[in-house]
Amino acid sequence: MTTNQVNVDGALNCFKVESRRDQKEFLYLERDVNKGNANWIPPLWSERRKIVGFKPHPFYEDADRQAFIARRDGRAVGRILAVVNHAHNRRYEESCGFVGFFECFDDAEASAALFQAAFDWLRAQNMTTVRGPVHPSLNYEVGLLVDGFDSPPTFMIPYNPAYYERLFLASGFEKSQDLYTYEAHIDILSTLDPKIQFIIDESAKRFNVKCRMLDRKRFKEDVRSFLDIYNRSLENTWGYVPMSEAEIREQSAGLKHLIIPELTSIAEIDGEPVGAGFGLLDYNDIIGRIHGRLLPFGWLKLLTQRRKIKRLRLISTNVLPKYQKWGIGLVTLSRVLPDAIDFGIEIGEFSWILESNQLSKGSVERGGATRTKTHRLYDRPL
Repeated sequence: MTTNQVNVDGALNCFKVESRRDQKEFLYLERDVNKGNANWIPPLWSERRKIVGFKPHPFYEDADRQAFIARRDGRAVGRILAVVNHAHNRRYEESCGFVGFFECFDDAEASAALFQAAFDWLRAQNMTTVRGPVHPSLNYEVGLLVDGFDSPPTFMIPYNPAYYERLFLASGFEKSQDLYTYEAHIDILSTLDPKIQFIIDESAKRFNVKCRMLDRKRFKEDVRSFLDIYNRSLENTWGYVPMSEAEIREQSAGLKHLIIPELTSIAEIDGEPVGAGFGLLDYNDIIGRIHGRLLPFGWLKLLTQRRKIKRLRLISTNVLPKYQKWGIGLVTLSRVLPDAIDFGIEIGEFSWILESNQLSKGSVERGGATRTKTHRLYDRPL
């Protein structure tokens, strides 16, 4: 029996995570489950510890959580986090619970026990439905990978073994929404549809759009402008809940050392920011080499080796609702492309895009991007 297999005939126990030992086993189980999979990339462990709630994180100022772990013959074999997102339920007038951070060996009994523990806890919180996986909301990492296992994920995109879908379906989940990842080689610029360039030129001229990169001298102000546009532009998006003020501050601090100003764009009309987008370097190759640890010197490698990164994840290009159908998003994105080429970027990834977001899907597909991965969200009545 190899190290990443378990004896499914041993005694199984599933219980709440309470002790420091429980937390440590919960945290590092994803490393054990994915051992030997060259496409899996570890998270930044210090950030993972916060986002699961083992250290303070502002998301949990308006959410409740309970972590569970399953052990077989004393060895951790599975984990799950159940979440009640009060902001979501207020916004949609629902009683919807969430599950996330699911990791499990190919052990149907352990998986079923974990899901049942999460369902029971959510019912006790008066939830009537459950959705997942979200880690821990749509503003962070989200979805179960169901297609595109043959390549590593980019920074802050989940990856999981293929058998996870079977475990979700076995516990009564049904598809709710797919999230797509697209990628495009920089060479497609030479064959860009002339209609797209026409839209960019006409939109910029009609609205007198001025685009600029993020200004290091007013970093906090510009990041806040981006996050404000992000919140306002997605208000009609399926399942979306705006980030709180505390989450905005947390995200701003976390992005400060990772953002390259040249790979960002803020679109302004009459001096007012109306669109914003930024590409985030795919730090995963470096994160893999430092094994997800920023200390003692991992952070230094993350900063000094980023000029070698050739892949850019275009996390978001958001435009205020009243301008969304006028090509401002394309104008915003077009500012980044020349600087991305100068930086040495070869591949651009658009992730993620909801299958129900016809506007964004249509734009990237017309631009020549290819769908490479599909992540899926599931719902289940309680």
